[in-house]
Amino acid sequence: MTRIDLHSHSSVSDGTDTPAEVIGYAVAAKLDVLALTDHDTVGGIEEAAAHLPPGFTLVPGMELSCAYQGSSVHLVSYLFDPASPGLDAELRRVRSDRASRAEEMVGRLQAHGVDVTWERVLEIAGAGEPEYADANTIGRPHLARAIVEAGAARDVQDAFDRWIGSGGPAYASRYAIDPVRAVELVRQAGGVCSLAHPGRAEGATNGSVPVELAERMAAAGLGGIEADHPSHNRTQRKFWRGVAADLGVVVTGSSDDHGALTGHRLGCRTTAPEAFEELTAPATGAPLIVG
Repeated sequence: MTRIDLHSHSSVSDGTDTPAEVIGYAVAAKLDVLALTDHDTVGGIEEAAAHLPPGFTLVPGMELSCAYQGSSVHLVSYLFDPASPGLDAELRRVRSDRASRAEEMVGRLQAHGVDVTWERVLEIAGAGEPEYADANTIGRPHLARAIVEAGAARDVQDAFDRWIGSGGPAYASRYAIDPVRAVELVRQAGGVCSLAHPGRAEGATNGSVPVELAERMAAAGLGGIEADHPSHNRTQRKFWRGVAADLGVVVTGSSDDHGALTGHRLGCRTTAPEAFEELTAPATGAPLIVG
């Protein structure tokens, strides 16, 4: 059976492995299809495509950062045209604000006596590497790693809990796209999308994406819901599978792998081939890349 993982990250955003290394891990995990979905950028797709073994399929993708009523909502998007004017403009704004916000949080950390420098955060994010300089998205996981290095947290999760999570002493808000608008932009760019890990929405009242928001996203063209995610327990998986069925969208399954940060878990959750075919059928923005 074809093994498909539709959510993964490389060092172009907040994973620990280069795009080429991600492909190597995917092959080792006996995957046949992988979507590389770095945060708010397609900067790693070209390198990943250059390292595909024969017969392996790469799905060009991206995880879009969205916000709704103060909570974080993520949208994994596939096969869109990244040069589509509306989407490109929003992505430029998101990436610019992401960097400004990270620099602001560095200042707040320093004010609390945490020995973190902006230069070190840039190094961790790979922003100094020529091949990624315009593509990397600097985010809180990079800050978290710098905090751990500085000895102010035990690990990345502790850095979020203690310092940079929502409501933390060094937390700063940033610009993010409205989720319904994000779906519309992806569809206008010829792409398709799935609601990422809906049972985990930072800042939401009950920690989950509101069903009424999922309903409005589906009306705008959402194609799937990532019900099968490592952060979801059995009850959450069952609930979001039911929501997907009610809305007439497919269920996707993905590892949301970030390399060493998540234990190299590519393939721990997968998407059924028939769901993948239904999800991607309307896409016209970019082709699948086959090795």
